[in-house]
Parts: sequence; structure tokens; C-alpha cells
Amino acid sequence: MLDNVVKRMQEFIDMGVPGCEILVYKDGKQIFRHSEGYVDRDKKIPFSGKERYNIYSCSKLITCVAALQLWEKGLFKLEDKLSDYIPEFENMTVKTEQGIVKAEKPILITHLFEMTAGFSYDVNSPSLQQLRIDTDGKCPTVEAIKYLAKEPLLFEPGTRWNYSLCHDVLAALVEIVSGVRFSDYVQKNIFDPLNMQESSFCFPESERVTLAAQYQWHNDIKEAVYCGPENLYNLGREYESGGAGCVSTVDDYMKFLEGLRVGKLLKNETVDLMATNRLDENQIKSYWPAHHGYGLGVRCKHPDRDRDDFGWGGAAGAYLAIDKSRNLSIYYAQHMLSSPNSLMREELYKWVIDDLGI
Repeated sequence: MLDNVVKRMQEFIDMGVPGCEILVYKDGKQIFRHSEGYVDRDKKIPFSGKERYNIYSCSKLITCVAALQLWEKGLFKLEDKLSDYIPEFENMTVKTEQGIVKAEKPILITHLFEMTAGFSYDVNSPSLQQLRIDTDGKCPTVEAIKYLAKEPLLFEPGTRWNYSLCHDVLAALVEIVSGVRFSDYVQKNIFDPLNMQESSFCFPESERVTLAAQYQWHNDIKEAVYCGPENLYNLGREYESGGAGCVSTVDDYMKFLEGLRVGKLLKNETVDLMATNRLDENQIKSYWPAHHGYGLGVRCKHPDRDRDDFGWGGAAGAYLAIDKSRNLSIYYAQHMLSSPNSLMREELYKWVIDDLGI
């Protein structure tokens, strides 16, 4: 029993989280699983272990793995210009104090992985609003990203880190390079090989009612309020968000983490590259996970800091960590946006290794 982890999860419930669940694998085997609270607080429904969640930004790791599979095949280089594959990004503009000017530097594919391309996370920008009108709400993935190219960048590509739609653009790149729909590529090359039967980037709207109850924290009343099953980052009916669009379960996502850890999805050297800090002294000034650097789409070990894990988290509370040196994978799930425990999730890794004494 990981007593401190159990104690901390109870603290999350006391803070207002309706329910949460954690799964830990060590040396390829489940060593710990625990849930607290309710999957549906209002109906008092306990966890079954089979719940499906909007995993939001935990989708990013899947998208980056899909793209790196194509990179391993030599179908693009990290140093390639994005405009070589999506010409709409050839002549970008940048917001400056003097107004909007022509970008001096091109967006490179490596910038998409690293979150340094200059995009924002504004899913309601003028161009994306126009996209919804022009496509009658369908917003197919590649077409959507072409509209995004009409928006000015926040800074010159490669000069800063900014959390953004970079990995949504990466999903469009996967679709273009592979020649198949993004969700179909992921299904064939990641979900099917790992038997992830409950995971999808193309989740039917008719099935959203089957998701775990989703809540949003309202700080003014200090309460979690049910907010429905919708994914807030879904632009339209045919949009597949590489950055936030996957639905999955705890068991399925652990299959993905373990598949990545042991080399079933990528070569070991590619995983090591993915989990190596790529931010320079300038870029890291705008980066916020305090104990880490940032690699190819994941927080990762920083040379000057003491954390050995890599991974990321999601807007509704999901959190993942892989530690190859300890043969350890951790996945934590909850389904509440704007959660008051969001800053504490990063400590889950430390609590687990402390309890295990490793």
C-alpha cells in the first residue's frame, strides 16, 4: 500500500475533487491501484475502473509518438520547414509592439514538438471562427490548421516556449505525411498494436454521454459543478485535436505508457531523444513546470534538476509519468477542469517513489 499517495488523494477529495484514480506499474506489472470519491458525485456512482475520460493534453504524448514514428521512417526531418508540408505557413506574420510584421524566421517541425512555434491556444481566434462558418461546423483537421496559419504568431519561431496549438498542427502534419486521416493512423499504429480498445481521437458524439461525469471548479463558490461531457477544445464535428482530443481509460492509457517505456512504439534511442531537454536559457524563461525541462512534446529531466521522470498532464486533471531508470509508469485520472489540485499533481511522481523507497 502506498500510504502517502492514498493520504494525498484523500486530500484532493477534501479540496473539492469529486473523484480520482491512480494506477502504478513497476517492472511491467501492476503494483498499485486506488480510487477515491465518486466517478459521478451527484449520483454517488463509485469507480468501476473502466471509465472513459476526456484526457485533454495527455493526448499530446500520443500525437508526438505518432509523428516520431514517421520521423523514424525518414519521412521528414525535425529541421524541415513546416511550409514544405503545409504551404499556408510560408509567409507568417508576428505580433510586435510596433504592430504586425512579417516573420523573419520560418516555423520548423522541431518547433511544433517543442512548443516554440509562436502559436497561441486561442481556439476562438477570428480565423478559427471563420473556419466554423466556412465548413458548416465540420472543421476537418488539415483544413482547420490552414486557417490557423492566417493568425499572426505571438513571437518569432524558436525564440520562446509557449503552450499552444503546436501539437494540433503536428496532428495535421501526421495526416499529410502518412496520407491517411490522423485518427486512422493512430488507430492502426498505436491503439490496435497495444489493444487499446477504449481509446479514440474520433469519438462519436452520440457516445459522449457514456463518459465519466465531467466537472468544472468554480473558485468563487469553491465548488465543482457538473459541466457535461463536451471536449472544450473540439473545433468541429470532423476536427481531431492532436493536442487535446483523445478519449481513453486508465487501463488503456497505461498500455500506451508501458508500450512507450519498453520500446514497442518507438526505438529506445528515439524515446531518449524525446525525453531530453531541448529548451535553451532564453526559451526556458517562459516555461512553467518548475522541476523539469521540455523535450519533444514532454516535460523531461533537466540537467540541473533532480527529477528523472518524463510526461505531461491534462486540463481535467489527468497526469502521467514514466521513469525508465526505475522501470516505472504512473497514470492518474480525474475529470474536473480548472481543478484546485492542478499544481499538486506534479508531486504524484515524488509521492510514489518515496512510498516505494526507490
